[in-house]
Amino acid sequence: MKFIKHILYFILFFFVSYCWSQESNNKEFTLQEFLAIVKKHHPLIKSANLEINTAEAKLLVARGAFDPKIEVDFDKKVFKEKEYFSLLNSSFKIPTWYGIELKAALEKNEGYYINPQNLVPEQGLAAVGINIPVLQGLLINQRMADLRKAKIQVKLSQNEQKLEAVNVLYNATVAYCNWKKNYDENVLYTKYYSNALLRYNAIKKLIEQGDKAAIDSIEAEISVENRKLNLEDSNLKLTKAKLELSNFLWIDNIPLELQDQFIPENKLNSTIESVLETQKNEISVENHPKILAINQKIDMLSIDKKLAQNQLLPKLNIGYSLLNDYGNFGNPNYKDYKLGLNVAVPLFLRKERGYAKLAEIKWNEQKLNFDIEKLQLENKFKSQKAEIISLKTQNTIAQNLMKSNETLLQAEERLFAAGESSLFLINTRENNTISASINKINLENRMFISFAELYKLNAQP
Repeated sequence: MKFIKHILYFILFFFVSYCWSQESNNKEFTLQEFLAIVKKHHPLIKSANLEINTAEAKLLVARGAFDPKIEVDFDKKVFKEKEYFSLLNSSFKIPTWYGIELKAALEKNEGYYINPQNLVPEQGLAAVGINIPVLQGLLINQRMADLRKAKIQVKLSQNEQKLEAVNVLYNATVAYCNWKKNYDENVLYTKYYSNALLRYNAIKKLIEQGDKAAIDSIEAEISVENRKLNLEDSNLKLTKAKLELSNFLWIDNIPLELQDQFIPENKLNSTIESVLETQKNEISVENHPKILAINQKIDMLSIDKKLAQNQLLPKLNIGYSLLNDYGNFGNPNYKDYKLGLNVAVPLFLRKERGYAKLAEIKWNEQKLNFDIEKLQLENKFKSQKAEIISLKTQNTIAQNLMKSNETLLQAEERLFAAGESSLFLINTRENNTISASINKINLENRMFISFAELYKLNAQP
């Protein structure tokens, strides 16, 4: 009779466990679905796109330095119905790439008290000329440097946007993996709490019928309380993990909270590599956004260096304009012209030499940073791949250990049902099984995060 009661108890136990495991009210929220939402709606990724827009706006500003310009200067004085003077000076200037400026001008002046040097033909004096910086400012000047740097800045912003997007997606992936880890632990603790509670209630009935010693209820109750404590702590961790995950859930600038009916992907270990595209054997360091960004910073500093070196040259600007009567401009007289010469040479060049030295130092510093970053990236790739291989092996071992402990637990339960074991041995086996399962969950989480680290290193969103 006692044996039949034990058998009925374990049949009931396994039936309840099976029914509990078959609950299907939950909906899987896969990593791919989650990252798709993050890519499309997360504010930090949107703000990274704004950096590109800012760089393009700055490029437009730099191009504006080469826009043609119309200038009109008009000055007139009338006193006691007498026109003292009326001066009109209008010009059209076209800046060119190599610091040369083309200019067309019309000057028309009249009045009783006009300065003799402002006397022009009645129809006005037309001029077509050119200004050339012969030394400083010819091959490179501030507006040329600004435009070149602005073009590079657009590409730099694109690479920095990639790095920012990858960083957000990496953090989101880690949050998802931690959510899965805490969910799996919660499922485990819920299962074994239900088992312990069921076992405790069954033993109490056996004690009431005189088939078990009263001391067994204390041990069963201790097991229930331990499982309950573990479950309560797991519930807290799961709640925090869900809230952490919710930080990345946005739709149309509205933050969302993960609902309780959503559960993490069950077979994440078989999909995470394809989702993050980390299965590639070779990853190009040369095309890495961080390396490209440093290269672009070096290019910008090279422009600054050339500009600073150009400032060491003397200023020698030559201006020449061909003059003619506006009404007879079709027949120019090359003997009528205006010539200008401007020379400036700082005696010690201390400021210019200082700027040149600073530009050289910054360039060398960024070049060293490039070499260091490239080496570190190559080694990090090797290290990360080695870690993934090792964690895959460890996961296989942990999976086998968990299954072996589960087999021992099931065997111990069969012996207990036959009256050949004790509750103490079942609890011991169960504790070992839970430890092995937790170890397996932790190792799996480490492997998932390692894949996320490789994705972050690859930096290809």
